[in-house]
Amino acid sequence: MKKFVPIAILGLALLLNPLSASSQDRNDEQSGKGKIDIAEMKKLAPKVFIDFEDGDQDYIRTEIPFVNYVRDRKEADVHVLVTTQDTGSGGTEYTMAFIGQGSYAAINCTLIYASQKTDTEEEVRRGYVTVLKMGLIPYASRTPIRDMISVDFRQKVNPTDVVDTWNFWVFSAGVGGEINRESQTKSDSINFSFSANRITPESKVRLGLASYFSNEKFQYGEGWIESKAEQIDFSGLYVKSLGEHWSAGLMLTAASSSFRNMKSKIIPAPAVEFNLFSYAESTRRQLRFLYRVGCEFARYREETIYDKTRESLFGQALSVTLEIKEPWGSLSSSLEGSHYFHDLRYNRLIFMTELSFRIVKGLDLNIDGMYERVRDQLSLAKGGASLEEILLRRRELATNYNLYLSVNLSFTFGSIYSNVVNPRFGSLGVLNHDMDGWD
Repeated sequence: MKKFVPIAILGLALLLNPLSASSQDRNDEQSGKGKIDIAEMKKLAPKVFIDFEDGDQDYIRTEIPFVNYVRDRKEADVHVLVTTQDTGSGGTEYTMAFIGQGSYAAINCTLIYASQKTDTEEEVRRGYVTVLKMGLIPYASRTPIRDMISVDFRQKVNPTDVVDTWNFWVFSAGVGGEINRESQTKSDSINFSFSANRITPESKVRLGLASYFSNEKFQYGEGWIESKAEQIDFSGLYVKSLGEHWSAGLMLTAASSSFRNMKSKIIPAPAVEFNLFSYAESTRRQLRFLYRVGCEFARYREETIYDKTRESLFGQALSVTLEIKEPWGSLSSSLEGSHYFHDLRYNRLIFMTELSFRIVKGLDLNIDGMYERVRDQLSLAKGGASLEEILLRRRELATNYNLYLSVNLSFTFGSIYSNVVNPRFGSLGVLNHDMDGWD
């Protein structure tokens, strides 16, 4: 990327003086004199707002730790606006506008990174993070944090070394609804969601609440068929870090579902996890073993096929999850087994996988699949399901398994140097005409 060279040289030039001016200071640091307070230096580092919808935010924060990240662009010293467009060769052009604000208002630049269609996810994110580093160096060089920068950041700092008014809590709420009307059909739905999260290197707290209600009516003959559905889900998680490989916590789930014949279900479950790799490598690779045990307190809307209206069940689950992101592609696979203690015949086995693999340059294989062996449907209603409930998927049906599989193979060839962007007519290529009109 030749167009990056002037900016990169400028950024490195700004660093040469503070990095080479005082070898005595460096010697003092190594001998214990003038010890550097990383936390104090981090407080003065530039505040950056990354406006990048498709970016891997965790990876960016891990690879570029010499700035402070904020969630509001008005609080930032630097607003990094990243926009994307498709290139002629099928890749993506990332335009990164670095907009200085406040005391940094005089520093503005635009850098461009262009990926190829044959690049893997790891190659793409490594590419745009490299360019982000180049663009942020001129801002970091104006703060004391520059003393810890050469080409790479020499000492890792914690994301929580800065003072945060919200104490690292992030909240989100949403509400929506939908109304559809035709001569012989009517449908209404409403949904609500709320989440509260707090994540630090020492602990993680996640709270989430979601609800969904719908009502559908279909005219059939002289009458109407009415179908209602409701679902309420709550999930809570607290995790405490126990070093670079271990963590422990408490999981809490609660639900009410007309589909699953659940009036209420509450499951508190303590859990422990071991990661074969260090958590510091989590953006690249993970091999996690998670064990949880808990009690399920259930009340049913209708009597079940086991003649129950309520019951308390004890169970346990063990899962193994592998996640890898490498230049050849990415893999995420999980295997989980669970069962109830009162009768081991009531169990479930779930296998899920997502694979994106570059066989050879230009030839990619993508697999997305899930297999679930089901032996624990204790909440099935005794009365069975009506024809309307079956066709409209309003009631859970007895099954021994669930299976989903998607396989895609793609091959790209031709010029890899066509990075020119031409946005005319958007992404529309060839006009196709069918019975419904032009698409």
